[in-house]
Amino acid sequence: MPIMRPWPRVDSAMSRVIHVFRQPDRFVAGTVGEPGDRTFYLQASEDVRTISVTIEKQQVVVLAERLGSLLEEVASRFGADVPDDAPDDLVDLDPLTVPVEEEFRVGTMGLGWDADSSAVVIELLAITEGEVDETVVLDDTEEGPDAVRVFLSPAAARAFAERADRVVNAGRKPCPLCGEPLDPNGHICPRQNGYRRETEADED
Repeated sequence: MPIMRPWPRVDSAMSRVIHVFRQPDRFVAGTVGEPGDRTFYLQASEDVRTISVTIEKQQVVVLAERLGSLLEEVASRFGADVPDDAPDDLVDLDPLTVPVEEEFRVGTMGLGWDADSSAVVIELLAITEGEVDETVVLDDTEEGPDAVRVFLSPAAARAFAERADRVVNAGRKPCPLCGEPLDPNGHICPRQNGYRRETEADED
């Protein structure tokens, strides 16, 4: 997981577009559709701009998990002020801003830390047919896929991750014994002394 140095602001380049949100009003995960047929989005808003990108549910899970790891790392390495839990006033429970119009589908994701602004940096790169050169992630190179780059305070990053977890789990049936979300690959229920409970196919 990279810890990045500050970079100059570049909103666009010759052959790619980088949508930069340095002080976003919102950055949230959300869905459109009913359980079993949900499309996942990440949506960033700042002033009059709103950008929505489509993302796989598992990518949302991974992003939330790696955000937690990054926050722990910057707290220990840089002494950053990182809250243990998301402040209640920062947890956004509102639906996505409509209309939800897909800018692109997310392929590669990057995480970094901007020491100058003490901000977590999330970068979402458009999916491409070939492999993405790692050097274009969190970089302003002119060649590469379009991207959305969002700067978040550690508290806002915690809030994003908490909402992301809620969004992912909202489509899963609760275990009738323990109440925890059922996992698509089976559920280790504490009420059954750790035995794996087989489940139906996962619902989006």
